[in-house]
Amino acid sequence: MSPHRNGNLSAITLQEFILEGFGGSLQTQALLFALFLALYVVAVLGNLIMIMVITLDARLHSPMYFFLKNLSFLDLCYSSVIYPKALANFMSSPKVITIADCATQLSFFSLLATTEAFLLAVMAYDHFMAVCSPLHYPITICPSACAHLVLGSYCAGCFNSIVQTSFTFSLPFCSSNHIDHFFCDVPPLLKLVCADTDLNELLLFGISGLIIVGTTLVVLISYGYISVTILRMRLGAGRHKLFSTHVPHMTAMSLFYGTLFVMYAQPGPVESMEQGKVVSVFYSLVIPMLNPFIYSMRNKDVKDALWRLGQKHTAT
Repeated sequence: MSPHRNGNLSAITLQEFILEGFGGSLQTQALLFALFLALYVVAVLGNLIMIMVITLDARLHSPMYFFLKNLSFLDLCYSSVIYPKALANFMSSPKVITIADCATQLSFFSLLATTEAFLLAVMAYDHFMAVCSPLHYPITICPSACAHLVLGSYCAGCFNSIVQTSFTFSLPFCSSNHIDHFFCDVPPLLKLVCADTDLNELLLFGISGLIIVGTTLVVLISYGYISVTILRMRLGAGRHKLFSTHVPHMTAMSLFYGTLFVMYAQPGPVESMEQGKVVSVFYSLVIPMLNPFIYSMRNKDVKDALWRLGQKHTAT
């Protein structure tokens, strides 16, 4: 339950919140600003390059790269929903965000992060079909199926976004408007409520837990079958190639789902928001920065496409 729920505090009409962000001295703030800016620039450039390469090179117009392009778009968008405002707050005081902007930020973040959770499960299924059932792959993962899978991921994201945002901002907030976080999210917002938040906590735990556990199971089962198939291969080179591709994928997915589980799929709110802030950095910035390298930059087809685009640019 919210610590502000008592008879001495009454609900007020808030016009703005203060994002506390990360504490520390000016030197600490400057260091964090430089670190976050560097990570954000790498994330933006990496994902933009992937979108551009996959769009311009006809040889990459396949289901796998269609999903990767959508993953890069999601990573680009949902890190951009958070970090421009967070970076501006490092250099300003007070760190104000209007209640409308806060609701908008929460809405888009919930939409994009939920969609990514489903899209990663879709990508795991795509890899499973490509490795374990290559003869059925062109029929099962056809262009219309790809479009429906991506659309379904966005629909699931929209549903969670509408539920979490509407239920959170229908609650009365107390006299404190200081959000102990660097962006608007459900757990720190619930701490400012002076009404019963049991239903909201149940919705956050139930819906988020179902999404995270469900998509994680799809990933684990898919990569479990992939691993068994790889181990049955007689050619060592084939094993090495597939393991070098899928082990980094599993590492990235484990980090993404694991940090989401810590924040949203536990009964009750996160006890330490300082811990929550650090965890949030991983799934909102570190993973979007790493995904272009883990999924694509190590891929020979992508490297060849980058080389061809470079050659074309040089020739013109």
